[in-house]
Formats: sequence, C-alpha cells, structure tokens
Amino acid sequence: MRTVVMEQMKIGRSFVTSAVYQPFLTEEIKMLIAKAEASTSSFTPVPAGMHLARCYRIIDTGTQRTEWQGKEKWSRKIMIQFEVHSEDDAGKPLLTPKGEPLSISKNYTLSLAEMASLSIDLESWRGSAFTPDERKGFNLEKLLGVWAMITVSKSIGRDGNEYTNIVNINPVPPNIKKLGLPDPVNENKIFSIDNPDMDLFETFTDKMKIKIGKSPEWQARKSNPATDFDALEDF
Repeated sequence: MRTVVMEQMKIGRSFVTSAVYQPFLTEEIKMLIAKAEASTSSFTPVPAGMHLARCYRIIDTGTQRTEWQGKEKWSRKIMIQFEVHSEDDAGKPLLTPKGEPLSISKNYTLSLAEMASLSIDLESWRGSAFTPDERKGFNLEKLLGVWAMITVSKSIGRDGNEYTNIVNINPVPPNIKKLGLPDPVNENKIFSIDNPDMDLFETFTDKMKIKIGKSPEWQARKSNPATDFDALEDF
C-alpha cells in the first residue's frame, strides 16, 4: 500500500490517481531561475578606459566612519566630481539621456600625507610633488575647472554590485590641448560644511544629504533647523 501511495503522488507523471493532486500533475514543474533584475536607475556609468575630463565640483562630506581590516576609523572626507568629455568605441560622444556629459566622482580622505590617496592623485594630476609648505595647506578650490585625463576601471564590490572607479588622474597631454578643449558644461561649485552653499546642497541626492547630515561637523552647526535628516530614510 505504501508503494502505491508513493507512486500516485509522483509529480510530472502521465497517470492521475487523485483529484487532490490533479493541478500539480497536469502542469510541468517550473524551474527556480536566478537572474539579474533590470536596473531602474537612470544613471549612466562611465565606461572603462582613459577619458578627457574636467573637475567641476568638490563636496565636503564631513567626518565619516570607515572600517579597514576590522578597525574603525573616523576621518574628514571629500568628493571630487568630473564631467567626462569622451567617446565610446564607435566614436559616439558619451552623454546622458539628457545630452549632458557623463559624470564620475572619487571619494578621498582630506589629507596631504605623502601616502594619502588625495596627495598621490593630485601630484600625478599636476605632474609635480607637493613642497613641504604646500602640504601644510592646499586650497582645493584651485582644482575647479582644471582638465585631466582620468583612467576608469570596473570592479565588483563585496555586495556583488559592479562599481566604476577612477584609478589614475594625469595631466592632459600637450597634443590634445593643441587641438582645443571642449566647452565646459557644468558650473564650477564647491561645497564646504564650514560655509555651506544651501542652494547647492538642495541639488544633492537624499543619500548625499544624509551622509553629510550625519557628520559631527554638520550636527554641530545647528543653523539649519528646517532640514530634518531624521525624517529621511537611510540607504
């Protein structure tokens, strides 16, 4: 009797012995397929390779928590943004759906220590090392509007997502400068928590506002009570 019951309950066979299992027996078993979901983001990433770019925005994001090799660290961070003037492999300009240059950014610890990423990239970009006096204080506003050749790569993060990274920043070669540089598109802007441009702040994504809002520098300001960061959801 036990054997008969087991045979009657097999799925996908041609015989049917119980009306209870009829719906399962008359359909093929659907396979459970894992696949990547289509992205709903309108952001167009910069492709890997070398591109002509112009620095147009610097954002002070305040002191942020990071973790490296299991150790917690707090350090002042900035973001440098570039507009990209380049073409794809087919010679087509790299543009957003709105017809604007693609944008890419890189986050840095605000430090000019010799081994700091900001120091390394700026020295490569300008083609000379910082003097001891310059390391005591360099005005980042000088970077706004400056052209560069950036090298972009792709990497897979720990969360499994693909990320676009600026791995090198170099000066624009003289032969490219002789051909003439493109007209700038984005307005040069710098955002500093110490003296914030609130009109610029309002153009940031909620994710960026939350990041800045959680910094101790922003929390200490107490000069913008209308901005309720607690009402915004974390990303």
